[in-house]
Amino acid sequence: MRCVASQVCALLAGGGYAEKVAVAEGQVLPVPPGISLKDAASFPEVACTVWSTIFMTSRLSKGETLLIHGGSSGIGTFAIQIAKYLGSRVFVTAGSEEKLAFCKSIGADVGINYKTEDFVARVKEETGGQGVDVILDCMGASYYQRNLASLNFDGRLFIIGFQGGVSTELDLRALFGKRLTVQAAGLRSRSPENKAVIVAEVEKNVWPAIAEGKVKPVVYKSFPLSEAAEAHRLMESSQHIGKILLVA
Repeated sequence: MRCVASQVCALLAGGGYAEKVAVAEGQVLPVPPGISLKDAASFPEVACTVWSTIFMTSRLSKGETLLIHGGSSGIGTFAIQIAKYLGSRVFVTAGSEEKLAFCKSIGADVGINYKTEDFVARVKEETGGQGVDVILDCMGASYYQRNLASLNFDGRLFIIGFQGGVSTELDLRALFGKRLTVQAAGLRSRSPENKAVIVAEVEKNVWPAIAEGKVKPVVYKSFPLSEAAEAHRLMESSQHIGKILLVA
C-alpha cells in the first residue's frame, strides 16, 4: 500500500488527458529515486509494454539478440536500454541517421535505416545468416513476412501495433521450418488483475535499473495539457525521438 502524499506514477486504464485520475492500487508505481515526477510519467506505459511482451512472454534472455522496429520511439528507446542492461545484443530500425545515432548512443548495437536498407539482409549479415531471437514489431502486416525471414530458429515475433496494416497472407511453412512463435498483445484490454501482475514485475525488475541510472527517461518535449493538439501534430510528424508528455 502506498502512503498518502507519496509521489507516484501509474499505468492508466485510459483517460489520461486530465488533471486528476483514479487508478487501481495495483497499477501504481513509486517515482524512481533520482527521477522527477514529470519524467517518471514517461515510464509506466513503455515499461509495462516492453516487460510484458519481450520479457514475460517472449522470454528474451541474456546473450540473445533483439530487433526493435521503431527504435527511436518511446517504446523503442526504453526497450533498447533495458535489453542492453539485461545482456542482449540489440538491433533497431529507424527512418533517419539522426535517429539511428541516438539509438546507438543509448545502447543499440546495430542501426538499420529502413528507408535505405533491407533490414532482413542486414540482420542476416550481422548474425552470420542466423537471424535474431526476438522481434518487437509495431508495423504488423507490412513487415510480417520479412520479420519471419529475420528470425533465428525458435525465434519469437511479438506484434504490438499495426501501423503497416492488419491483414496479410500467412504461409504456415515459414513457422514450421524454424519453429517460430508469433505473439500479439496490448495493455488496454488486459484485466486489472493482469495489469497488477505486470506492474509488480516492472517494479521488481525494471525500477532497480532506473535507480542505478542504467535506464533513463527519453523525453523529447513536454506540452501543457491545453496544447494537446500541438503535441499530436508533433507525434504525427514523426520528427520526435522518445516520449512526448502532456503536463497538467
